[in-house]
Amino acid sequence: MWEFTGNQRPDFACLPLEGQESVWDYPRPPALVASDERVDVSIAGLNLANSCRTLRVLETAHPPTYYIPEEDVNWKALNNMVGSSFCEWKGTANYFSLLNHAELGAIAWQYRNPVASFARLDGHVSFYPGLVECSVQGQRVQAQPGTFYGGWITDRVVGPFKGEPGTSHW
Repeated sequence: MWEFTGNQRPDFACLPLEGQESVWDYPRPPALVASDERVDVSIAGLNLANSCRTLRVLETAHPPTYYIPEEDVNWKALNNMVGSSFCEWKGTANYFSLLNHAELGAIAWQYRNPVASFARLDGHVSFYPGLVECSVQGQRVQAQPGTFYGGWITDRVVGPFKGEPGTSHW
């Protein structure tokens, strides 16, 4: 089993160009960083969120995940879902579906009362870019590979990324 901590970029990692970040330089445990980049989230023309005051979670081998303040989320379009999951770093997450479209499953999640080191995430929401349209600074986000992770891939980050084929041993 490989142990990656962000302290040393592995040989197979892509080298970032100027203005890019390697996800292999992100720390483990993850870091929480404020961002003033413009983030927009929508689905089929329906605005779900817009913000220039997000938080980015940066974790070794994962593209960043953007968390949007709840004041900047269109709550009239979302519905609480039953169930939760647990993250070893952040705590317990609860999920949201698109109102009147529960068949789509969870499109967003939130950590209410996260662990102390991620307390700033309380009151923030993230969205799955594979299920809704997300953009950062006007660039359409690609979803992190796999069905579990919620990372946001833009031209700013290089991988390879956790979730791609052959990465289950990371």
